[in-house]
Order: sequence, then structure tokens, then C-alpha cells
Amino acid sequence: MSPADHQSNHQSNHHSQPSHAPELRAAARHLGRRRFLTVTGAAAALAFAVNLPTAGTAGAAELDAARLTADPFTLGVASGDPQSDSVLLWTRLAPVPYQADSGLPAQRVTVAWELALDERFRRVVRRGTATAHPEFHHTVHVEVGHLAPGHVYYYRFRAGRWVSPAGRTRTAPAQHSRVRDLTFGLVSCQRYDQGYYTAYRHLAQEDVDVVFHLGDYLYEYAVNDVGGSRSYPAGTLPDLFDHETVTLEDYRLRYALYKSDPDLRAAHAAHPFVVTWDDHETENNYAGDTPENSVPPEEFLLRRAAAYRAYWENMPLRRPQLPDGPDLQLYRRLHWGRLAQFDVLDTRQYRSNQAYGDGWQYLGPESEDPSRTLTGDAQERWLINGWHRSDALWNVVPQQVTFSRRHNSTTLPSKVSMDSWDGYPASRERVLAGAQATGVENLMVLTGDVHVHYGFDIKRDFDDPGSRTLGTEIVTTSVTSGRDGSEKPSNWDTLMAANPHLKFFNGLRGYATVSLGRELARADFKTVSHVTTEGAPLTTAASFVTEVGEQGLKPA
Repeated sequence: MSPADHQSNHQSNHHSQPSHAPELRAAARHLGRRRFLTVTGAAAALAFAVNLPTAGTAGAAELDAARLTADPFTLGVASGDPQSDSVLLWTRLAPVPYQADSGLPAQRVTVAWELALDERFRRVVRRGTATAHPEFHHTVHVEVGHLAPGHVYYYRFRAGRWVSPAGRTRTAPAQHSRVRDLTFGLVSCQRYDQGYYTAYRHLAQEDVDVVFHLGDYLYEYAVNDVGGSRSYPAGTLPDLFDHETVTLEDYRLRYALYKSDPDLRAAHAAHPFVVTWDDHETENNYAGDTPENSVPPEEFLLRRAAAYRAYWENMPLRRPQLPDGPDLQLYRRLHWGRLAQFDVLDTRQYRSNQAYGDGWQYLGPESEDPSRTLTGDAQERWLINGWHRSDALWNVVPQQVTFSRRHNSTTLPSKVSMDSWDGYPASRERVLAGAQATGVENLMVLTGDVHVHYGFDIKRDFDDPGSRTLGTEIVTTSVTSGRDGSEKPSNWDTLMAANPHLKFFNGLRGYATVSLGRELARADFKTVSHVTTEGAPLTTAASFVTEVGEQGLKPA
């Protein structure tokens, strides 16, 4: 949840809500809260099988791609999770994207792909075919292996006579190689109906190695026929978007809407993405299996299963992230030689419920209960154990919600956000203690969620401004969420005075870039002046550096 959500956490609409299939509801009631989707027979019968379709189902019917009469690559291409010897390529066939079946019959389609060293595809190094299964909404995930480390590649797909746009991707350097530098982009919070994706148009032109998406790729709220703040001509968008997403069909269609945006497609084609979700890909401020609103947990898990499945289908994710009913292991580790280790977190799926009813509250026994967790025990151990084994100069943690403390008053006690790490102080203390115990010296946390740019010093003890600075936190603003925003939000003076470790605060839209080197890291906070109309220029609002061995943000 962001500041823009504080006044109204839930948005109602006057349209009737879609419902899950009766068979799915019955399965949820009779099979229990968590395993209802993976009990033998029930999952397959309800088209929630988690493996690729069997030969029997996949072989039942195949569509001859030569019969495709319209361009199936309307949603573009993407790549993700670069490794030293492989890349993950993605596309989805959707000749009619604003239609539940995407304009395709329930038949599998063979899609050809190729990977080249040049953008004209004169030096093709790998090619093959993949199957777009109707069970996965005709999405394609291709893991191309046996590649050279640290190389740029170009890729494209073909179905029948149709050829996709070309994408550009890259492999990571060899895992233990000495790498001089790395530049990456940070984006989050791209609510379609609150503005144009101008930031993505600029990001597509940036010289970055990879982009980290830190959550809220999708919003579950209704989108009206004029696209909300985009103010299209009346009737531009169909009514099927004008209700909150609940079912698998809803989420799939909403991804089609978002991915139809040309600026988002351009950014995906230009750079590999590493993605992690926050709340809105499913529902605002949900916590584990606890929904925001008063619905039975088993019904919420139906919704979560649908949301997670659609997320995997539409993101450039590898096979280990394939969902298992209402569960999906999204946390994972990537390396960029010995320069950087990236521990990508999921702070939504395993968390304890927000204390004191959520929102901004005073700390107390409920929020300070040491058993409360934001990451879950297994992910917390995985993170700290990964630091023990790390040989990277920079240990970077892409995640969702604000890690550093934020007081919203200059007088104590002050309220803090129960949805952020402030609402889980024991969880944060365990992570900070783990960083200190493992000797991590150059820690950087990457954050989205709050629709503003922040630059924080991460203090070992936030109550003591003079305590050791363990690292820095770079919080990127939203792409559109919150509409145009302002350079100095109304609480700017208060937050800057109440939090001496807060070094920068800006409330416009945009993104951030970070360059890691052997001696220092540089963070550039970039903004656009408006998003409710198109064409805003890009400005670098501020730049900071933090030095190897001497963490802390300093103006560049």
C-alpha cells in the first residue's frame, strides 16, 4: 500500500463481481484451506494442474499456425532472470488481446524462436521451437542454455507467417569473474488507469544491463472505458475491465490490457527484467493467506491461486517459479560475477498479518511480537545463509516495502507503517543482525511500493543516528500510481526532519538507475513532470554515491 492508498484502502464499484467456477468453489470448501488445488484429480479437473500438459491433453488438438490470420504478437516479447549461461525468453500469442480466449481456439500452437548475436539476425546462434499451450493461455517460456557469459543477444519468435518484434537481452558474467561495473534500472507501481507509461519510454532508451521490477506490475481495481486518468475517447476500452479482478480470466485479461501499452512493451524488448510482486498483483495489502476484506480464507486462496498463475504466465520467469496452486516460490538468487549478488525477496506471501488493523499505528506488543515475520522463517534463513556464502562485493536485496524506519512525526512516539518493515521490527532486527554477523559490508536494499523516491542510510540501530551504517536503501517512485505527484509532497518537511537517515525524498513519477562499481555505487533518481498526459521529458532529480567499505549516501 502506498500513501495514495491511505485514504481509501478498498475501491468498490457498481459492477457485479465475477465468480469462480462452482466446481472450484466446491473444491475449496471440501478439500481444506491450503491443499485444495493440489489434491490428486481435483487440480487437473479444474485446469489448475501445475505441470506442463500431458501428452494426451497437449496432443488432443494442434492449431496449424499457418491459419493465423492476425498478428498474434500484440503483447510483445520479454526476457528475464539472466544467468551466466542462459536466458529466459517470453511471449504470448494473443491476436485479440481484449478477449478472454485472446482470439485463439483451445489448441496448442508451435512457435519458433531464434537467438542471434546481431539485431539483423545474420548470426543466429540458437534456434528451436516451443509449444504455446492453451492451459497456460498460449504463453511461451523458453530457457535457452549453453550460451557465452556476459554477451548481448537478440531474439524473436515466429508463428506461421507472423514474426514478433525483436528483443534484446544478455547473459550475466561468469559467476566468479571479476566484473568492473553493472548498471540496472528500478521500477514499480504502474497502475494503468492513473497515467501514461512515459517513464518506460525513457527507460527503453537507457543503457542498463537489467531492470528490476519491485512490485505492483498489475492493479486489481476496475478500469473504465476511458482508461481512467488516461482520458481516452469514450468507449475505447471494453466493459470487461470495469470490475475488480477475482478470477483467473480476470487477471489474464488485465495483463493483456497492461501489456498492450507500447511503452511497456518497448522497455521489455530493450532490457531483461527481474521481477518480484507486491500486493496489487493479487489484492491490496493481503498478508499470506489473509485477505484485505472479510471473505473466507479458502475463497481468498482461490483468488490467490488465480493471481499467481496469471503472474507466472505473463512474466519472464523460469520453471522453478511455476506455481503450485496458491503457492509460488518467487524468492531466488542471481549473480553478476563477483561484483553483485542479488537476493530477490517476496515480502507478501509468507508474512504475518499486519498488526493493529494495518495503516499507520504506534508500535506496541502486537507489532513487536518476536514471532512475527515479514519473510517467513524459511526465506529469512535462505537470505542470511546466502550472505554467509557470498563472495560478492555488493550484496543487493530487491524487495517490495520500505525497509528503513519512517517516523511520520517529529515528536515521539511516532506512528509507523504497519505494512512495511516498521510493522515487523523483530523481522528487520533478525535481518540486520544477520547482515552484521555474516560480515556483509556493502549492503543495498531496493524498494518500491510507496510512489515516491527515497534514499536512506540503513542504520544498525535506527534509534541511534550515530550507530553504524550497514548499507543504503534506494526506493524508486511509481511509474504512474498516484497520478502526477509533486516534487515535494505535503509531508516532505516532516519526514526529512523526523528521519535523519533519510537523505532524499521526491514525489514525482519516474524510475531510478543504479551503477555498481569496484569503488562506489551511484544512484540516479529520475522523474517525469506529469503522467496524466503524454510526452513529459525526463529529469535527473538527484544523484548520490555510496562508497565501498564506507556506506552512506552522499550527493554525487
